[in-house]
Amino acid sequence: MPLSSESEAKANTGVADKLDSSVSIDMEAPEFKDFAKSMVDYIADYLENVRDRRVLPEVKPGYLQPLIPDAAPEKPEDWQDVMKDIERVIMPGVTHWHSPKFHAYFPTANSYPAIVADMLSGAIACIGFTWIASPACTELEVVMLDWLGKMLDLPAEFLACSGGKGGGVIQGTASESTLVALLGAKAKKLQQVKKEHPEWDEHTIIGKLVGYSSAQAHSSVERAGLLGGVKLRSVPADEHNRLRGDALEKAIEEDLAAGLIPFYAVVTLGTTNSCAFDRLDECGLVANKHNVWVHVDAAYAGSAFICPEYRHHMKGIELADSFNFNPHKWMLVNFDCSAMWLKDPSWVVNAFNVDPLYLKHDMQGSAPDYRHWQIPLGRRFRALKLWFVLRLYGVENLQAHIRRHCGFAQQFGDLCQKDERFELAAEVNMGLVCFRLKGSNERNEALLKRINGRGNIHMVPAKIRDVYFLRMAVCSRFTRSEDMEYSWQEVSAAADEMELSEATDKQ
Repeated sequence: MPLSSESEAKANTGVADKLDSSVSIDMEAPEFKDFAKSMVDYIADYLENVRDRRVLPEVKPGYLQPLIPDAAPEKPEDWQDVMKDIERVIMPGVTHWHSPKFHAYFPTANSYPAIVADMLSGAIACIGFTWIASPACTELEVVMLDWLGKMLDLPAEFLACSGGKGGGVIQGTASESTLVALLGAKAKKLQQVKKEHPEWDEHTIIGKLVGYSSAQAHSSVERAGLLGGVKLRSVPADEHNRLRGDALEKAIEEDLAAGLIPFYAVVTLGTTNSCAFDRLDECGLVANKHNVWVHVDAAYAGSAFICPEYRHHMKGIELADSFNFNPHKWMLVNFDCSAMWLKDPSWVVNAFNVDPLYLKHDMQGSAPDYRHWQIPLGRRFRALKLWFVLRLYGVENLQAHIRRHCGFAQQFGDLCQKDERFELAAEVNMGLVCFRLKGSNERNEALLKRINGRGNIHMVPAKIRDVYFLRMAVCSRFTRSEDMEYSWQEVSAAADEMELSEATDKQ
C-alpha cells in the first residue's frame, strides 16, 4: 500500500537522520585540498615529462574494461586509490597530444593558466545561459571577445565595444560556428525571399537554398548543410588549393540560372589538408554582390593573425558577416574555446529565440543572453580561460609562441627538401608541412604506417587531387628545435626500413 505524504516525509527524514549519523557522503574541504594538490603535482609532472612517453598507445579496443570492476562501488573509495589508477588504467590508453612528438591533425592548446581557469570554472559551476544566471559569465565573455578581436585587428563592426550591432561569443567548436552562421544566413534569406515572393511557402524556399565552400573546406561544412537541411555546393579550388572569386561567381551564376537561391558561403583561411588560404578579398566581393552571407572559418590559422605579418591572409575581412577561429587550437587556451564574431547577431538570435517564462529576467535586452547565440542552452564559464591566458602570457609572448611554431615548420620543411627521396606536397604554411616520398601513393601509405608503427612520432595523411601525402603539424608548446631533428630522423629511418624491405622483396 503506498505511503501517505506524511508517512513518506517521515520515512525520508529517517533516512536523512541515518545518513547524518554515518560517514559523510561528501568530500570535505581538507581532503579536497590534499586531493587537488596531489593532482596538480601529477599534472605538472605529466606535462613536463610528456616527451618521454610513447606518443601512441599500444592498447587494443576493449583494453580498459578488464582493468576496472564491472559495477560502481557501493561505498566510497579513497582518493589515493583513484590517483594510483590513473597510471594503471588511463595512461596506457592515452594519445599524448601535448608531446613534441605528436604531429597529427592540428594542435589542441594547453597551458597552466588555462588549466587553473578551468578549475575555477568548475568550482563556480554556473550555467551561463542568461545574463542573470551569472552576470560575470556573460560580461567577461563580451569583454574578452573584444580584447581578442582587437588583437586580430578585426573591423570595429564585429566588436561589442563599437556601439553597433556586432559582438563576439565563445562557441564549443568551429563546427558549431559554421552551423550557427549557416542557420543565421538561412533565417535572413528566408525573410528576404518571403517579402519578394509571398506566394512561396517556407518549404519551397528552403528547397531552393544553396550554399558554397571550397572543395578543400573541412568536412564540418558539409555536415552543417546536412544539419541545416540545405544544399551545399563544393567549388573547385585553384592550383594552390584556394577558393577564388571567379570560381565562386561561376557557381553562383549557374545556380541562379537553375532557379536556386544562393544564401551562404564559407571562406576558409587555413584549410585542414594543407593550410591553404581562400581569397577572401575576391570571394567576399562576389558574395556581397549576390547578397550571400560570408562566413570565415579560420579555425587553426586564425591564432596567427595576432601577428601583424600574417594578417595579409585576412584581406577582405570587412566583407564578411561572421568570423571564427579556435584559441583552443594554437593560442594556449584549453579546449573548448572557439571564438566567433558576428556583424549582426540578430539573425542568429531570432533564429534560435525560444523564450519561456522561466528563462526571462528583468535585465533582458541590456546584455546578451548567449543561449540565443548558440546550439546548446547551457554553457560553462569559458571566458575565464581567455582572461587568465591573455593576462598571464600577454600578447607579445603569445605572438612569440606562434612565430616559434612557424619557424619549426620551416626547419622541418628544409630537412625534407635536403633529402632527394622526398618532396613537399604543398607550400609550408604556418606550423604545417605537407610532404611525401617521390613515387606512388601506395609507397607513402606504407611509409606512414611504418612511421606510426614505430610509435615514436605520430602523423596523419591527407589527399588532394588524388595525391596522397603526410602532414607534419607542430603541436606542442614544449617543442624545441631538436624535436624537429628527431622527428625527421624518425621519418628518414622509416623510409630506410621501407627501402630495405622493398629490396629484400625483389631478391
